[in-house]
Amino acid sequence: MNVTRNLAAFAALNGALAVLIGAFAAHGAGPEVKTLLTTGGHYQMVHALLALVCAVWPGRGRLVVLAGWLAAGGGLVFSLALSAIALLSLPAMGAVAPVGGILMIAAWLLLLFAALRS
Repeated sequence: MNVTRNLAAFAALNGALAVLIGAFAAHGAGPEVKTLLTTGGHYQMVHALLALVCAVWPGRGRLVVLAGWLAAGGGLVFSLALSAIALLSLPAMGAVAPVGGILMIAAWLLLLFAALRS
């Protein structure tokens, strides 16, 4: 199977990071930060999987690959912003989290457009 290797590798790294964040949320984080970390890890994992799907999408075009990068990047930005709020007490990162959200939404919409187009 021919895959976009860099996208697949980045998706795999995102998935691993999401598991680490989730494990820390479940076993090491205090109750005041657990929800933020769990939410960030969840969104990061879902979008790592979306990026992996885009990497192996049959007949993928530029839109599908771009959707994969937006999903992986958006999931990472969102998760890291929530982690910075939770672990580093940086409430200003609350302004960064929506950037990740917009990237994730754009990924889904690009994938929708690519699926309807093919």
